[in-house]
Amino acid sequence: MRERLDKILNRYVSRKLMVFVVASFGLFSGTLTSSDWVIISAVYIGTQGAIDAIAKLRQ
Repeated sequence: MRERLDKILNRYVSRKLMVFVVASFGLFSGTLTSSDWVIISAVYIGTQGAIDAIAKLRQ
């Protein structure tokens, strides 16, 4: 079941984006503090930037 769900999610949404969306939902619902959200968003932006840079270098 989990493998099937991962396969579906990999087709449509990256896992990093999914974590970012869940963290944003947690922030707006009040279950996550703003400082924790900042850390999660910084990690998301940093890793996405690194992935984009590596992809450009490989072209």
